[in-house]
Amino acid sequence: MYKNLLAEMVRYGYDKKFLAQSLKLSDKSISNKLNGTTSFTVPEAKKIMEIIPGSHTFDYLFAVDGESKAS
Repeated sequence: MYKNLLAEMVRYGYDKKFLAQSLKLSDKSISNKLNGTTSFTVPEAKKIMEIIPGSHTFDYLFAVDGESKAS
C-alpha cells in the first residue's frame, strides 16, 4: 500500500475515481495498484507525479509500507 501517495491524494482532494480517470484505468485496476496487488507502470507513475502538486520525489510518493521517506 502506498500510504504517502494516498495521503497526498487526500490532502489535495483527489479520490481513487479521479486517479483512475486521469490514468484511464478502471476503478478495480486503480484499487489493485494502490493496494499493491499489481504495480504501477512507469508511464502511470510519471503521470501521477504530474497530477499530485508539490515537489515530491518518486521515492516518497511510491514508498511501500515501512519504507516511508521524506520528500
